[in-house]
Amino acid sequence: MAGLVYWDVDTQNDFMLADGRLYVPDAESIIANLQRLTEHARAKGIRIVASADDHTAEDAEIADEPDFTVTFPPHCMRGTEGQKRIQETTPLNPLIVDPQPREPAELIEVVRAHPGEIVLHKQTVRVFDNPNTATVVDALDPDAVFVYGVALDICNRHAVEGLQAYRPDTAISVILDASKPIDAATADALLERWETQGVELISTDDAVQYGTGVEVEGATTT
Repeated sequence: MAGLVYWDVDTQNDFMLADGRLYVPDAESIIANLQRLTEHARAKGIRIVASADDHTAEDAEIADEPDFTVTFPPHCMRGTEGQKRIQETTPLNPLIVDPQPREPAELIEVVRAHPGEIVLHKQTVRVFDNPNTATVVDALDPDAVFVYGVALDICNRHAVEGLQAYRPDTAISVILDASKPIDAATADALLERWETQGVELISTDDAVQYGTGVEVEGATTT
């Protein structure tokens, strides 16, 4: 579906599964919706951009005594099972985009030619700290972006706010029943603020009906 991008935030084992190193509370309850979104995107030709933590012990975010705001315990360590995505969102034929800066024109050409998912590796909570993220967005040039995943009040927040800053004319929607926060009160305040800024809050049903001509709450269809 031209003009629409699905933005899958960090649906990795360490965040999504109860035995993960940095489990987001109740994250397993959204797995069925994550699978539904992934399968729908593939069936309809919707591009999926997936961010992924890819940590080493040297990363500034990793700490033995974390504050859980700027620093966190070891999680999604490179080469571990915890760093992998859950089965339901594991990408097919992924194009991995690491944070090492790439020549923009070359990367745009590669992204546009690639038929599979785009995976943005990151070492911080902010996906736009990967200097290639902006170029990937330029290559896809979306009219609308649907954001989902974990954690809503941390990495989803930075994805949404990064997109707002970089693509102010792009319509942004957050799929609520395919996202989970760490702190519910923080998430509620965040969602209230986003709504005042024009971010649409939608459901998985809304997302899969987008573009079908069906009237759905939150998302505009054609």
